[in-house]
Amino acid sequence: MLDIRDLRQQGEEFQRRLAIKGYSLDLDTFAALDKERKSADVRSQELQAARNKAAKKVGELIQSGMNVEQAKAEVAESLASIDKELAQEAQRAQAVQQQLRDFLLDIPNVPDADVPQGKDENDNVEIRRWGELPVFSFPVQDHVDLGANLTDGELSFDQAAKLSGARFAVMSGSLARLNRALVSFMMDMHLAHGYTETYVPYLVGPSALEGTGQLPKFAEDLFKMQGERELYLIPTAEVPVTNLYRDSILDAADMPQKRVCHTPCFRSEAGSHGRDTRGMIRQHQFEKVELVQVVAPEASEQALEELTSHAEAVLQALELPYRAVLLCGGDLGFSARKTYDLEVWLPSQNTFREISSCSNFGDFQARRMQARWRNPDSGRPELVHTINGSGLAVGRTLVALLENGQQEDGSIRIPLALRPYLGGAEFIGG
Repeated sequence: MLDIRDLRQQGEEFQRRLAIKGYSLDLDTFAALDKERKSADVRSQELQAARNKAAKKVGELIQSGMNVEQAKAEVAESLASIDKELAQEAQRAQAVQQQLRDFLLDIPNVPDADVPQGKDENDNVEIRRWGELPVFSFPVQDHVDLGANLTDGELSFDQAAKLSGARFAVMSGSLARLNRALVSFMMDMHLAHGYTETYVPYLVGPSALEGTGQLPKFAEDLFKMQGERELYLIPTAEVPVTNLYRDSILDAADMPQKRVCHTPCFRSEAGSHGRDTRGMIRQHQFEKVELVQVVAPEASEQALEELTSHAEAVLQALELPYRAVLLCGGDLGFSARKTYDLEVWLPSQNTFREISSCSNFGDFQARRMQARWRNPDSGRPELVHTINGSGLAVGRTLVALLENGQQEDGSIRIPLALRPYLGGAEFIGG
């Protein structure tokens, strides 16, 4: 959420920068709500002063010789009128305050100055590439066929459909073991980078989702549980991990905070009907190893670069060709002020596909959560900055390993760094 004081002072600048996200900031509505809020506050203060004056008059009347009951009766009508209007003003102030909060919750984060203009992913700017694209002397298969034809494992969407419908998968045998190995491998890499392993609930309340920016704007993308309590399945570990710092004040000595967390993720994919319907690229349930950093404001840009390099290190260790792109305004997420996407090479599609998004949110999430640190220079609590990214999306990493490591006999080559997690196996299948 944006700082209301900054919005008052820099409204036109925010309006210009938010336009590259495709968002039209309604400054007239903001000004009207802000004026109404101020009017309610001023009138309440005036009424309270009038009430204090009327109450003081009781004492003055008593001092002049009037008895207590007569003095109270003298000002009773005036006090009753003031109290009635005070109650009305309190309701008005509460209503306009909620309207103003709803207005602010709808505004995306303001993009960094170096975020390029553009409408969609086609306008993202490539920053760098790593690895050589594989060359095959045989017809390339996609991960769906490769998984289905493994001799010692299986990838089945039909079995999953019997259980849960479309956009789910069942893995067994060596493929399920490969999936588990990837999780362990990623977690160990990030622990070596100084992250603290973290386990969190997979169900969260609405305040947690509001804190990181999924609610209220993206409710249709969430799976809401039925029951007495309002709970949602997490769309990403970013939500519970970042909210660990909600309503808290960190000491400077405890900064930065770096956490890594493996969870399943659940998304309804409400806006993606017809997209990536084949295979594991876009599913309702998938796994991620998530990286979260909570840092002092002056450290957030460097933290984004560091976190992105940690995600890249996994791709490099797995020998997977990829590229890093800087997202343009039109492709930038609601809460992010700057994002790097890492896109892995998929031979069957002859293109790069997103496998990680690494974002700097500035103080946007922290303001919603009231996540703060005590600045030793000022001695006062100030908002932290939050950074997060996938390190990596496990299912898409599995897809990339299958496709880039495929052999003519149908087996899959296992990268050297991953072999210790699979009992030293150089291949699966075949």
